[in-house]
Amino acid sequence: MTGKTRPQSLPAVPTPGYASLVAGITGLLDEARRTSARAVNALMTATYWEIGRRVVEYEQRGEKRAGYGEAVLRLLSSDLAARYGKGFSERNIGQMRLFYLLWPIPQTLSAKSGPTLQTASGKSDTTTPSPLRSVAARFPLPWSAYVRLLSVKDPGARRFYETETLRGGWSVRQLDRQIESQFYERTALSRNKAAVLSKGRLAKSADAVEPAAEIKDPYVLEFLGLKDEYSESDLEEALIRHLESFLLELGGDFCFIGRQKRLRVGDEWYRIDLLFFHRRLRCLVVIDLKLGRFTHADAGQMHLYLNYAREHWTRSGENPPVGLILCAYKDEALAHYALEGLPNKVLAAEYKTALPTEKRLAAEIEKTRRAIAAHRNR
Repeated sequence: MTGKTRPQSLPAVPTPGYASLVAGITGLLDEARRTSARAVNALMTATYWEIGRRVVEYEQRGEKRAGYGEAVLRLLSSDLAARYGKGFSERNIGQMRLFYLLWPIPQTLSAKSGPTLQTASGKSDTTTPSPLRSVAARFPLPWSAYVRLLSVKDPGARRFYETETLRGGWSVRQLDRQIESQFYERTALSRNKAAVLSKGRLAKSADAVEPAAEIKDPYVLEFLGLKDEYSESDLEEALIRHLESFLLELGGDFCFIGRQKRLRVGDEWYRIDLLFFHRRLRCLVVIDLKLGRFTHADAGQMHLYLNYAREHWTRSGENPPVGLILCAYKDEALAHYALEGLPNKVLAAEYKTALPTEKRLAAEIEKTRRAIAAHRNR
């Protein structure tokens, strides 16, 4: 969420140097957040490498039969998820296993004490178990970067991107952009490799990551067992909260499930603004709010959400989920139901009868947007 604006009722501070004071404190807090995120990421990466090592060693002592490894991951995922919640799907544990196999460490570090993690004060962190400190010292990048590197099949390219990420201080966004643009292949084919490297290392404005975003990285939130509930702007948050209240006030059919609910498709993370269950329709209602114009990409993304909800969140006996895209563009409001994929037209007609009309929803969005704008302009 963006920072709050300074209340207009506060008097101006005439003291010279106040702007420098604010700038200094802001820099201190941002650096503290980044340092905290780096410390958590180091411990998380070391922990996941160690989990991968233990899984591989257990498999090597096990039976030599087809499907044995998959069965181990499936059972381990079930046991860990029951105790720790999200973050331990079969896919995630498989990534930890692959991480250990692709980034081997010559000696078993659990038998000896290695370098220690440093805290923001520069002192050694004695609270982290010694084996994890030793492993963490070998992996300076955040876990999300290693997850992205796992998808690079060529060992040479993988080492190249890891080295360049570390050398250039790339964010995960920049690393992803370079992999997608085949930076390694372009560099290898170029006659003037130095020029290609120099140009490719330049960061773009879209690569920048705010300290708050580093802390709220989905992997970090899963590792710490924290909830992820935040919006990108005050306007968006206010609209979402009002729409939540509006739908609950329509009657007893809408049951609130969650706000800013995360889902993961492959290595990409998404957030659903609001998730309800409709008792009469016996289905999930997925709601996505857009502050800009409605586009075909919005419809495609909604269908991705619905496919995911149908496969992972819909229970036996429930109807397929329905999607609702709400657009709050400054010149118009729009509400659109995604009803494609329903098994029959009768069910689609029932959905339209039970749910509030698109026209009514659009009017409510416009009314709320104007009220929020008027309140902010006071």
